[in-house]
Amino acid sequence: MFAAIGIFFLLGYLLGSVNFAVLVAKKHGVDILKEGSGNPGATNVKRVLGKGPGDLVFALDLLKGFVGAGLPYLFLRIDPQQPQINDIFFVICVAGFVGTLLGHCFSCFLKFKGGKGVASTIGGLIVLLPVPILIGATLWGLVFLLSRYVSLASLILGVSLPVSCWVLPLFTSLKYSLAEFVFAGAIAAFNVWTHRSNIGRLLAGTENRFTKKA
Repeated sequence: MFAAIGIFFLLGYLLGSVNFAVLVAKKHGVDILKEGSGNPGATNVKRVLGKGPGDLVFALDLLKGFVGAGLPYLFLRIDPQQPQINDIFFVICVAGFVGTLLGHCFSCFLKFKGGKGVASTIGGLIVLLPVPILIGATLWGLVFLLSRYVSLASLILGVSLPVSCWVLPLFTSLKYSLAEFVFAGAIAAFNVWTHRSNIGRLLAGTENRFTKKA
């Protein structure tokens, strides 16, 4: 088990360290680290280069998170009749996802700099917590349309994950283990931490609203 956790964490980290914002912007002759906010993520690419490149980076980052969390499905077998084995498998998938997210945020190819990991988080959670992330993505869209703040929408998405894991079993047949609830809470806390500078600007009223590139 521990060997599998380490292997998939490392594979995820290397995958996550591939920064598509930098690569896509470079194709357009732009160093995204020196333009806009300087953040190598989909939002900054969209601000600097427009909708097409920005959406491409978002899709690639989302796919990166999906693959990082889903890699164990390609190499390991699970028995749906053995809950204990399934719990171990979930932990291994989480290791791949966490590695991917850390690689995205602290890329070994960018001197341990990176994006905020929102798209990669969504991709990974489609594998790990599909219903809570669907709710979170819906809230993201609503908050963004109403406020035009990407950062605020992303924060709401993150916080909604543990809330969904707690509330859904009260009204549906869905059940979430303590490990899944703790995992969702950890993702929410990490999301808040990566957006700490945005929180400061939101409170000060200086956060930039998203506007379309002319």
